[in-house]
Amino acid sequence: MVRLERFAARVCIAAFARAGLPGKLFLNFSAEAIREMVSCEIDVRQFLGAVRFPVERIVVELTEQTSPEPLESLESSLRVLREAGAQLALDDYGQGNANLGLWIALRPDYVKIDRSIVNGVAKSPFRLAALRCMQELANAGNAILIAEGLETVEDLTVCRDIGITFAQGFVLGKPSPKPSVKLEAQARAAIGANAISVFPEAVKLAPRAFSASRLLINAPSVAPATRNDDVLNILTRHPSLHAVAIVKSGRPIGLINRRTFVDAYALPYHRELFGRRSCMEFANTSPMLVEKNASMEQLAQLLTSEDQRYLSDGLVIVEQGQYVGLATGEDLVRAVTEVRIEAARYANPLTFLPGNMPIDAHIRRLVESGAPFHACYCDLNSFKPFNDHYGYWLGDEMLKLAAGVLSEACDQHKDFLGHVGGDDFLILFQTEDWESRVRTAMKRFNASAVQLYAPVDIEAGGIQSEDRHGDLRFYGFVTIAVGVVPVGLCSNIGCDDIATLAAAAKREAKRSGDNFYVCRNN
Repeated sequence: MVRLERFAARVCIAAFARAGLPGKLFLNFSAEAIREMVSCEIDVRQFLGAVRFPVERIVVELTEQTSPEPLESLESSLRVLREAGAQLALDDYGQGNANLGLWIALRPDYVKIDRSIVNGVAKSPFRLAALRCMQELANAGNAILIAEGLETVEDLTVCRDIGITFAQGFVLGKPSPKPSVKLEAQARAAIGANAISVFPEAVKLAPRAFSASRLLINAPSVAPATRNDDVLNILTRHPSLHAVAIVKSGRPIGLINRRTFVDAYALPYHRELFGRRSCMEFANTSPMLVEKNASMEQLAQLLTSEDQRYLSDGLVIVEQGQYVGLATGEDLVRAVTEVRIEAARYANPLTFLPGNMPIDAHIRRLVESGAPFHACYCDLNSFKPFNDHYGYWLGDEMLKLAAGVLSEACDQHKDFLGHVGGDDFLILFQTEDWESRVRTAMKRFNASAVQLYAPVDIEAGGIQSEDRHGDLRFYGFVTIAVGVVPVGLCSNIGCDDIATLAAAAKREAKRSGDNFYVCRNN
């Protein structure tokens, strides 16, 4: 195998030299081949002299397939190569033996990040975070990162924007016996574009993975015929148990609340009267049943349900209808609140669009890069009267409708959509056809919003609702107003000023005839 590696390397060097190509030549070698190369140093120098190829133009790529052990001899061989002028690259980092320990031990000049990490970075917050960490490591270790396997312009642009300056992949060019020294046109355009990428962490965020199983309490159950005295014995043996489920053929049919049961038993003669009777006497026969895999959103809806007995009785957790265990109402409220608070730091808890912190961060990136863009502040007209008239549930549906329509108006790789709060949204457009996108979105939203009204109100053309002074007045259908602030290459607008100007433009839009206003004076 080592002989084959040596032969392949000589063929590549000779061909590269004949082609007269510029730059460095990266050659793959196993650890064993590197050791063998150093032992034949005179032969290697003679070959390089014969083809007139300087060793300083060679980068030795240590492959990940075979073990580099023993490291001591490998480090010694690499020291010889580096002293001669060659450089070292760690190939396919993140695969096989190319791990962090090897990076630290060998301190390569280049680290080639494996395609399995790079591919899809434009859509994956986790891949982006991994690349950012590697970039920090590279800076600390004085290494240069190379992103391998790039196949899309979007991935290429994200790598460019986080500071990875070298790459390889089909998006840059295809393999050829006579390789071109020019990049593919789309790669050149992407690298030279003023527009910045929209990082995946700033795209509409998903709620954190969460299910009812996290609330599960493994609790004993009883049959319908179980006597009340036996239930009391169970509660005595399990002092922390808040309730007992009644199960028939594996399916819960009732729930006994500890406090209600014990309080009743404490009354005079209740034990004598009810002790031998069926436990169904004290059961809630319509307990709140929740599937084990119920999502956080499904659990959150329980908090607004009319039946609030879950707060004292708790929940019965089932799996395809079969009893699994219990959960307390207190744990439900705490878990939903914690998830909502965590989400609200970076995303709106209703629409899960990026919140104010990501909005500020993206504006800062746009301004620092000098990329031209249009800041569009979107606000819903007559939303408060609608929300007051129909209630929060339909109000939330209206906001989610706006978020969905505005999301569809954006190019997810170029345009950023954030939810400022309430019925306010901010779009940072880099696409050239931004105005067409905005006006189309306005028409779509205005038409769809009407469908959330009751038929009688649709026929009337709106609703009667109190204004801020408490006076009853008529309000038309909810529509959207958009104020726009263009930020050009030479605009002297600070990050803090952009949102303020956009909000002012929005107010002008609400006063205009068509709910659209562009601020032309910087």
